[in-house]
Amino acid sequence: RFQCSRFLLNSNPVWSCNIVMSCQYLRLLLLLLSVGVSAVEVQRPRGVPLSKRQFYEEGKPFTCLDGSRTIPFDRVNDDYCDCQDGSDEPGTAACPNGSFHCTNAGFRPGFIPSSRINDGICDCCDTTDEYNSGAACQNTCRELGRKERESLQKMAEIAKEGFLLKQQLIQEAKRGLEDKKAKLSDVQVSKKDLEEKVEALRTVKETAEQPEKEAKERHLKAWEDEKAVIRMEKDKARMAEVFLELDDDADGLVSVAELLSHSELDPDSDGSFTEADAQGLLGGVDNVDTVAFESVWNNIKAKYISEANADTPAPVETAQEEMREPVSDSDSEQYPEDDIPEEEEDDDEEDDDDDPDERDYKSPSTIQTQETKDDDEGTMPPYDQETQNLINAAQKARDEFDEAERALREVDDQIRNLEKEISFDFGPSAEFAYLYSQCYELSTSEYIYRLCPFNRVSQKPKYGGSETNLGIWGKWAGPEDNIYSVMKYEHGTGCWQGPNRSTTV
Repeated sequence: RFQCSRFLLNSNPVWSCNIVMSCQYLRLLLLLLSVGVSAVEVQRPRGVPLSKRQFYEEGKPFTCLDGSRTIPFDRVNDDYCDCQDGSDEPGTAACPNGSFHCTNAGFRPGFIPSSRINDGICDCCDTTDEYNSGAACQNTCRELGRKERESLQKMAEIAKEGFLLKQQLIQEAKRGLEDKKAKLSDVQVSKKDLEEKVEALRTVKETAEQPEKEAKERHLKAWEDEKAVIRMEKDKARMAEVFLELDDDADGLVSVAELLSHSELDPDSDGSFTEADAQGLLGGVDNVDTVAFESVWNNIKAKYISEANADTPAPVETAQEEMREPVSDSDSEQYPEDDIPEEEEDDDEEDDDDDPDERDYKSPSTIQTQETKDDDEGTMPPYDQETQNLINAAQKARDEFDEAERALREVDDQIRNLEKEISFDFGPSAEFAYLYSQCYELSTSEYIYRLCPFNRVSQKPKYGGSETNLGIWGKWAGPEDNIYSVMKYEHGTGCWQGPNRSTTV
């Protein structure tokens, strides 16, 4: 990569350019150059590296490198260990802790333990460690150097290719980040417009629902009034029928004796229905006519059993009542009459009209309950056209409001996802952003492992079975000097009686 700058020299423009490359690529290049440079031979005792040449000056006393003692120079490499650190015998095997420096001209220099000197085995590629053993060693340093240079050349090319790819990914991540920020700005603007639209539609909806509610209430009240009239008329008819049943002698009066024939009317239900009890029900008189019977009827109608039904076993009727009452209660609680959606009512009416045979498949109790309800009160009439128009207008306003609210929620989700991606730590220069939308699989003999970087890791049996969550994205967890070298995925599926699974990548 080139970096150039322009400046003026004697009023003339001059360009100055420098090559900029990654540290790893530069290190490989320097290592490659160092391998190719032939070593220059500098006179020094055998086995001494060039870096310690200054400590071995011929003709001057030698001081052990650990400073323990000073000896005449002629005792260096005399095959007798004088220094405790073995520094006086760098070229012999006299000291057990000594080391021998292989120059290895044409290849890399190195050290071997002094015990390997003249042991008949060639350790240094330049054969300098076997100078007095008689071993037939060949100098292989140039060949090794050539292979090393070829290997380093390939590594340098790979490092260069990787460096260029990294720069490309960084640029793509930079462009992607700019695109996401621009998109976030646009979405936030559209959110404001949607919020205004939602509030406007909310007002329209509430405005349309108010007359709808009032019209429904009027319709329901009219229906309730009509049902009350129907119930009152039926109650009067029932009262007249009962009066005729009780008036055994057809004299137009119901007497105490006639009332005693119905023991179920016993006010205290103690099993003894006396004349006093019957007279009490009649208001303290011996008999009543049809007009006075109205007040008596209110006291006895809850208990009165018609003579036509007297032969019917009481337990059966009780069971039927018990079956009917919960249905009625349940229906009234689940579908209050003022809250029944018109569409459901229409559906019920259509079901009754279109599928008359369907009643044949209902249980007797259900049929009886429905018939009783229809007989007692009938069905609520459909809404008049004006009310129906108000309902349709309100429903249209609700639909438009719901659609706008749904669009606003989608925009909120989009904003959250964009903000999450923008704030994500994808590396020092966002070079790992490319991995965000990728997934990778590793197949073993038993499992298939799936890694979706910055998302989750999972494990699935190869031959059937459920997937196991091995962790969701946690953090970068590398060492301090290279934190982006390790990914940590946490809070996976819990192990049996153990911690939650986690994955390190």
